Amino acid sequence: MNRAMIRYVTSWILRLEGLLLCSSVIIALIYREFDVLPKYLMVIAGCEALGFLLAQKPEDSRIYQKSGYITVALAWIVMSAVGALPFVLTGEIPNYIDALFEIVSGFTTTGSSILKDVEAVSHASLFWRSFSHWIGGMGVLVFILMFIPVKGGSQMNLMRAESPGPDVSKFVPRVHNTASILYKIYLGMTLGQILCLLIARMPWFDTLCITFGTAGTGGFGILNSSCASYTPVQQWIITIFMIAFGVNFSFYFLLLFRKPKAAFKMEEVRAYGLIILTSIVLITVQIFSRTTLYHHLGDAVRDAAFQVGSIITTTGFSTTDFNQWPSFSKWILVLLMICGACAGSTGGGMKVSRILVLLKTLKKELLQIVHPRSVRKVMLDGETVEHTVLRSINVFTAVYFLIFGLSVLIISLDGFSMETNFTAVAATLNNIGPGLAGVGPASNFSAYSPISKLILTFDMLAGRLEIFPMLLLFVPSIWQRS
Repeated sequence: MNRAMIRYVTSWILRLEGLLLCSSVIIALIYREFDVLPKYLMVIAGCEALGFLLAQKPEDSRIYQKSGYITVALAWIVMSAVGALPFVLTGEIPNYIDALFEIVSGFTTTGSSILKDVEAVSHASLFWRSFSHWIGGMGVLVFILMFIPVKGGSQMNLMRAESPGPDVSKFVPRVHNTASILYKIYLGMTLGQILCLLIARMPWFDTLCITFGTAGTGGFGILNSSCASYTPVQQWIITIFMIAFGVNFSFYFLLLFRKPKAAFKMEEVRAYGLIILTSIVLITVQIFSRTTLYHHLGDAVRDAAFQVGSIITTTGFSTTDFNQWPSFSKWILVLLMICGACAGSTGGGMKVSRILVLLKTLKKELLQIVHPRSVRKVMLDGETVEHTVLRSINVFTAVYFLIFGLSVLIISLDGFSMETNFTAVAATLNNIGPGLAGVGPASNFSAYSPISKLILTFDMLAGRLEIFPMLLLFVPSIWQRS
């Protein structure tokens, strides 16, 4: 394992984080929050100083697959450990475990919070929470790949370890160019939403924070009501962009390079759209016809569309307390939590592509039993899914549910209801934000014990990094010198 290269990449992470924290300094100056300003400056100075000390360029700049996973896991842990410091130093989240939970929730684009009153937090810290979504949405190492000089397939090993989904392919021959294209699409869509919300007369600070949360599919609100206080037009804009950011970015790449047939041929994107449409229809019918919560069909459709878009993309914003919805509608949302968005998007969850492959594999096995002599392959987008991909998806699914079950078991020691604990793990492992019952949209995660918060923090990191980079940290042989 190339320890010198891991240290070098970590130095880039620290220096970049210090630079990104400067955005909160600007916000503090705009709103004259001179009490929190020195605290942010202290963290920035520490980031830059430590980054400079670790910045010695190694002779061997190659990163192999094993080192790639470890580098990504450690980079996210360091980034989170440092990113929590402003909350502690300002006294807005004095407990470090709570602050770590909050910023990990931000960077992993989860949106779960321990804050009981977000409106009491300074503008600088509110901005840092929301901006962390945008940073983590596409991946900080994907951004660094545009600048950092590494050899051979090292960049691809980093990108595979950080990018969400069962497989990462290069759009163009050079990974540097792939990262550049990804961020140009990401930035372009972000600016598009900012423009739309400003035209819809949303205040500029709200526009930036909500857009960062939408783009990263994060979900930190800056109001206690999340997005319920915004106008119907503003809510529809957020809904559309949440769904758009949950689409595989390969789809946008193909459209950008005038290949619409190939773009709309993507089974995952078509399935994603069908799941969203079906869920909206089912929930709308029930909450409008079977409850007294809605007197106008338009309101029911808007809330259903918003919550479906928010949950399947694992964004986590809310316009209503869906804890009050009937069980059928609530459990549709739970299934959407597990399903998640498309691979290659900023969304979390298991990913639609994995669900499709698992269903196709199930169909293949059933038909194989009926016709033992037949030879069948699992196909996706007209191409055969390789055995290595099938194996990785099967292993991922098994480990996913193992971590899910163990996490629910451990946090159950705190004595909360099964619905609360189950959806708390579903919300964090799938990077969603709110769950049901005690961790619903009108509640938060503050009541959990420090141990449970650390378990849920691990789940957020594991969910964002596709589990394996975090698990490798616990394999003793990985740390042996080779």
